[in-house]
Amino acid sequence: MKTTVTVTSRGVVTLPARLREALGVQAEDLLIAELVPDGLLLRPAVTLPVEIYTREREREFDRAEADLAEVLRTPAAPKKPRRRKAR
Repeated sequence: MKTTVTVTSRGVVTLPARLREALGVQAEDLLIAELVPDGLLLRPAVTLPVEIYTREREREFDRAEADLAEVLRTPAAPKKPRRRKAR
């Protein structure tokens, strides 16, 4: 899909609705603008949520890791051989 857009004196570019819909771009979404040999490439930016860990959250991770280590140290019960059914 090709379209013409206008750059305002403030540098604002408006993407036509058809183009936004095709890209899945909504208001306040971030785009990456990149210079490429053929011109300008605009593509949606991928953003991921970030969790900032509190001391308590770090202690939760430590407890979970300790619990897992304990489970892995405990030997598994030996499996009983399966008996075949008589025909």
